[in-house]
Amino acid sequence: MAMSIWVDIARLSVGLSAAFLVVMLGIWGRNYLTFRSKHALGLLVFGFFLLVQSLFTLYYYLVDPTLSVWFATQMPAVAWRVLMGIHVLQAVALGILLWITWD
Repeated sequence: MAMSIWVDIARLSVGLSAAFLVVMLGIWGRNYLTFRSKHALGLLVFGFFLLVQSLFTLYYYLVDPTLSVWFATQMPAVAWRVLMGIHVLQAVALGILLWITWD
């Protein structure tokens, strides 16, 4: 499999994670405003920081003038496979959390 596939899968997974988090932040924010519970506030804070982490990751993968080039051309394929695995697992976990949160 070409390295660009690993790069694309990693980027897509991070993008999906960010989208899932935006939806969940909306739900958790609404729940916090409705119930004022520490649980809802904790989920809101957790989701916010995880969203910031995902957006930073996307920025460095896609936009940063130095690192985006390095990630796309010089990063070893084995490192991309590991990152892709981490990002896919995170996206799956957040997808499950979104499904539970939505229900």
